[in-house]
Amino acid sequence: MNHRHDKTALVVEGGAMRGIFAAGVLDHFIEAEFNPFQLVIGVSAGSVNAAAYLSKQKGRNFKVFTDYSLRPEYISWKKFLKGGHLMDLDWSWEITSRDLPIDLDTLFASRVDFEIGVTRNSDGQSIFIQPNVENISHLMKASCTVPLFYRKFLKINQEIVSDGGVAAPIPVQRAIEKGASKIMVIRSRPDSFRMKKGMESKLGAFLFRKHPGLVAALHNRPNTYNASIDLIHNPPQKLKVVDVCPPEDFKTKRFTQDYQTLLTDYELGKEMGRIAIEKWNLVQEVSETQI
Repeated sequence: MNHRHDKTALVVEGGAMRGIFAAGVLDHFIEAEFNPFQLVIGVSAGSVNAAAYLSKQKGRNFKVFTDYSLRPEYISWKKFLKGGHLMDLDWSWEITSRDLPIDLDTLFASRVDFEIGVTRNSDGQSIFIQPNVENISHLMKASCTVPLFYRKFLKINQEIVSDGGVAAPIPVQRAIEKGASKIMVIRSRPDSFRMKKGMESKLGAFLFRKHPGLVAALHNRPNTYNASIDLIHNPPQKLKVVDVCPPEDFKTKRFTQDYQTLLTDYELGKEMGRIAIEKWNLVQEVSETQI
């Protein structure tokens, strides 16, 4: 497929509760009526943040992170140790879909090329899918199914899939493949962070031995992640990247359950959203002077 090579793109990383930062950034964008993007790509929690941004539902995901995600039904180590989910997406999806539904009319009226990434268990490759009214909820949920911590696998188009952040934690390369020449990336970790191999890779090799592609993707995830950071820092010629990261004192972790920490980091996101718009406009001005 041929793509125009002058698109503007937004890429939103996941990170479970760390997504509170992107929620703040994107809520500021909604307030500022800032949406210059022709392409939006989200993985894992980033897909939900992207959807709420495109549906212009300011505060929707703030409430998800600081209310529903703090309830004992969602994250429970006790349930996990007894063989249940650590992150009960089934409960979360049911209640938030009822209480805080995404405004699909507004989302799809935006006519933005919106893609959600998942990881295909059979070969460990990323699949990027354009959602529609019928499949968007299931697709976002599938993209959020963190291996180990959500004990089921969902299917997309008859294929077993996992968290989109496994095979493509920061899908900048996908935006380039789709023809983006100017990309804003919203990350969920400080700029100094580099991923190292941890217990997930070792446990995954045993627990997911029937899903060899997923095992390979988990094993390679640190390399994939760090390569994406290198690409952001050293983009190809003529590619402009605006990198939006939490500051080094960002405190929210994957399973943070403290309301005040989440509130503080949401406000950090809103402030970084203001700075991100300034950076984007500055890059735009520079680009126009070079034409």
